[in-house]
Amino acid sequence: MDQPAYARPALLVITVVAAVLYTWGINHSQYHTFYANAARSMTESWKAFFYGSFDPGNSITLDKLPGFLWPQAISARIFGFHPWALALPQVIEGVASLLVLHRLVRRWAGVNAALIADTAFLLTPVAVGLFRTAVEDPAFTLCVLLAAEATQRAARDGRLRPLLFAGVWVGLGFQAKMLEAWAVLPALALVHLTSAPIALRKRLAHLGLSALVMTAVSASWMLAVTLTPAKDRPYVDGTTNNSAFSMVVGYNFLNRFSSLGISAASTGSVSATQGGGGGHGGQRGAQGAGGWGRDGQTGQSGRNGQFGAGQYGGSGPGGGTHHRPTGTAGAQSARNTQGVPAFAQAGGRTSAVRQAGGGGGWGGDQNGWSKMFGTSLASQTGWLYPIGAGAVVCGLLWRRGKPRTDRIRSGFVLWGTWLTTYFLVFSAGSVGGHTYYMGVVAVPLAALTGGGIALMWRAYRCGGRRAWALPGAVAATAVWSSYLAGQFPSFLPWLAPAVGVLGLAAVVLLVLARPGRTPSGGRLALAGLAASLVAVLIAPGAWAVQVFNPSYGSSGMGGVGPSGMSRNHGSAKSAGGRMGQPAWGGGTMRGKGATRGGAGGFGEGGGLTANQRKLLDYTTAHQGSAAFVFATTSWNGASPYILATGAHVLPLGGFSGRVPFPTEAQFRRLIDSGKLQYVLLGGGRGMGAMFGGGSSGTTATTQITDWVRSACTRVPASAYGGTDSSGGASADPGFSGTADEGATAQTLYRCAPGH
Repeated sequence: MDQPAYARPALLVITVVAAVLYTWGINHSQYHTFYANAARSMTESWKAFFYGSFDPGNSITLDKLPGFLWPQAISARIFGFHPWALALPQVIEGVASLLVLHRLVRRWAGVNAALIADTAFLLTPVAVGLFRTAVEDPAFTLCVLLAAEATQRAARDGRLRPLLFAGVWVGLGFQAKMLEAWAVLPALALVHLTSAPIALRKRLAHLGLSALVMTAVSASWMLAVTLTPAKDRPYVDGTTNNSAFSMVVGYNFLNRFSSLGISAASTGSVSATQGGGGGHGGQRGAQGAGGWGRDGQTGQSGRNGQFGAGQYGGSGPGGGTHHRPTGTAGAQSARNTQGVPAFAQAGGRTSAVRQAGGGGGWGGDQNGWSKMFGTSLASQTGWLYPIGAGAVVCGLLWRRGKPRTDRIRSGFVLWGTWLTTYFLVFSAGSVGGHTYYMGVVAVPLAALTGGGIALMWRAYRCGGRRAWALPGAVAATAVWSSYLAGQFPSFLPWLAPAVGVLGLAAVVLLVLARPGRTPSGGRLALAGLAASLVAVLIAPGAWAVQVFNPSYGSSGMGGVGPSGMSRNHGSAKSAGGRMGQPAWGGGTMRGKGATRGGAGGFGEGGGLTANQRKLLDYTTAHQGSAAFVFATTSWNGASPYILATGAHVLPLGGFSGRVPFPTEAQFRRLIDSGKLQYVLLGGGRGMGAMFGGGSSGTTATTQITDWVRSACTRVPASAYGGTDSSGGASADPGFSGTADEGATAQTLYRCAPGH
């Protein structure tokens, strides 16, 4: 295909800039404290690699499908286990996504539209944050883009083979993000069904075969787990029945739509959750969980308040999404004096976090059907809402009467349906502070911006009433961008007025250069087009480049810029964090360590503290033939030892702390068989317990804890060179603050067979 001389150099520049943005500072990145454990375990054995085991001993899986971690684990096997090695696959996936997007839009709307789309995607803040964050969405985003590209080819030529490949890509996207990958199916099916140049019967047959392939690839891991005897594989986290289907369908899907009256209670999921599209779900506080509740609110000392979905949001307690990253590339210190979360200082549970309410995922605008327009999410991905919506309307209306196989209309069907479907899914479901979820929304918005501007520019040059579409779309986008930028008055205060001035200048130029009845152009019109592009892209671009700014680098939730505060939620200083950032900062605590040391926290650079090293050395020296060096009462208590050394530590209770694995009977059999001797109690709880009251009631973990205290022998800290005040008593890792926040002393016990 013939292209202008500037096309390839421009694409090269965009690709290089993307690589720089995505890689900037990843050598200083930190581990994601939940997912990184599994990545480390997956480098220890191929069994752990396949199952996505949380621990090297293959006792329990992640509460997600492991597909998104496979590239990270391979990278770590090649380059060694480092935070940057886990971030590198996301960078590659990001650059590949940009190139696939370019190919898609170029085939659809031309090379100029493709370059605009690439630039829009590159300058969307969430895209920059997403592809430097070790989470599920980078791999998922690339897979659905590849599926769309294959579907485009199938629809253009009427061929079956590309559509089968589309099914494979959706299935691989399922391995990364589970049922969220299937949300792209309406867009893909509509494109093929409405535009493929073959008979309807053949189109339906092709779609059916592609669906079979997609289902087979999607269900392959779940089937493999289901057909493997439970004794030969890890327990499936997030479930009460050790079922991969329960984890995917109940725990990670139905739980997210409780606001619609959907219940996961009968699916084998650990728990149902509150929140989502219906607004503030359960208002019940987290009794005894240190003030943590369900839907992004805080209360008083954990008795009557809530603090839930928040930055860890998603599906609420037990929903498997409250995964706190230690930090990501470019993340900075929370700048508090003790290296602990700002809300953990001096009564910060109530004042600091509450003031952080609507920004960065800590509160109000992360719930309800309007959440996609709230400043927390819209500032990361929604700058282009007006022009994207305008492009869909114009594209579909203006192409009425064209042949069924019209390429331009099919593109608007693809991107418009994609955008609408995910917009509704995220509006109805629980998203919380997971801004990186929005990457899959940034894709169609960028494509529609490129294709829409190209379409509107052609209409503008032809004159008539349609010529008003371009200045109208630019004006609406500039007004919306000025509003969003104005919600963060302490951050780039010049941005809102600059967008307004540029938008006004663009509209004036376009109006002055508007052609009459005959086609026209001219320098004034080109100047108007250039001003329009700048007016539309300057605001998201100003946020995206903050990845270079140490004060506003990307957060562990995929956000870039001052996502923590807006005009309606006070100042960041009052929340104890840096100006304009969430109270928890960009994902790292003070300095290189994630939290304070002790037996439960992290040491310098994510390594073990001196006391942790002594405890591990002691239990390893006395391990004998045991399969595990010791067990802990939570995954976050095991995390430092797994990350630093790959130690075979047995975590109890899964991510939520409420998974019935191991049961008390199973645990005692481990003791009696000699597979386990030592147990480290205290200092941590499952994150589901911390976020939403999951620790209330009797669980398998609490039963085991009671049994260990009554039947096993306490090992004095002095036995391994520690002290009762430091080596044997430290706060919960990642939550080390004041004692009234659920921090408990850690004590090592030795359990002999026959107790």
